Amino acid sequence: MVMAARAENFDQLLRKGPTNGELVSGLDELRYKILIDGIPSNSDGMSELRIYIWLILLNSPPVPTDVYLDLVRQGASPAYSKIRNDTFRTLATDPLFRRRVTENSLTRVLNATAWKLHDAHEARVNGWLSPPTLSQHGDPGASPDTTFHSRSSLAGTQDGSQLGDKTEYVGYVQGMNVLAAPFLYAARSEAEAFAAFAKLLQSECPGYIRGSMEGVHNGLKLVDEILQTCDPKLYHYLYSKGLNASIYAFPSVLTMCACTPPLPEVLQLWDFLFAYGIHLNIVCIVAQLVLIRDQILAADSPNQVLRSFPSLQASKIKALTISFVPRLPEELYQRLVNHAK
Repeated sequence: MVMAARAENFDQLLRKGPTNGELVSGLDELRYKILIDGIPSNSDGMSELRIYIWLILLNSPPVPTDVYLDLVRQGASPAYSKIRNDTFRTLATDPLFRRRVTENSLTRVLNATAWKLHDAHEARVNGWLSPPTLSQHGDPGASPDTTFHSRSSLAGTQDGSQLGDKTEYVGYVQGMNVLAAPFLYAARSEAEAFAAFAKLLQSECPGYIRGSMEGVHNGLKLVDEILQTCDPKLYHYLYSKGLNASIYAFPSVLTMCACTPPLPEVLQLWDFLFAYGIHLNIVCIVAQLVLIRDQILAADSPNQVLRSFPSLQASKIKALTISFVPRLPEELYQRLVNHAK
């Protein structure tokens, strides 16, 4: 009954839109509901509403199915061989994902996305468009905590205008297959998954998929800095053992923690990240370290502990993340917000 009531509340907000057409307050309300109640879903993480909420939070307009199909019909993209080398390994040990998403479906979405990124790159280099054809919008942000509220307002989705200054090729990189997986699991069609996935890459984390993957490397440095700020003892212990984030956190940064099971917990964490900014994934990684700090500090070889992160606990990670944000110096937080652009 409780889940049904929560689903009805979300459904009414989505169907009727914000009260009196107040978009800012409507987004605030949606984010707050996600933070407090969570998007209602079953034990497998399935929800009829989630993909639509994600599309709203990503400010992703509907993509006509024909647009997606046209990209699929273009055949093998320049990245096709790389894609096929990765798809069969995507969440290979996750029975929920393997039962719902086929390798062919994942291949089509990744290949279509590779074509979209390739075409956008060609357009930028040749001056056919400047910047990529993405709508301008702001993101007011929201949070029940005043400090978190003000900082979330800096976080939001940004259109791809910053890509206009980048001529470095933006295309498929290893790890995008895992990043695409939750979209296909949550979506009701490949076209929906493609729309949300492409929007995420082009607007939220283009720095993750440029050839140098500079955004990911920026994120790894920030994991170390934020850990040093929020848990100096744990940071210095790892540092004394020669461990920095580039050794153990690369997959978690690149995939927004989608590489760590279980998948239903990934979906809950992504609800939070899309609501308040995907940059907070870096703080979520620090939160995961703090959750196992006793185990790390007790280990003579903490590298063995960090070889694979323990199962995600989205609620605990979110709570710690929210508590850590106000501790971050403003300059550090600004770099966190912009690190993936």
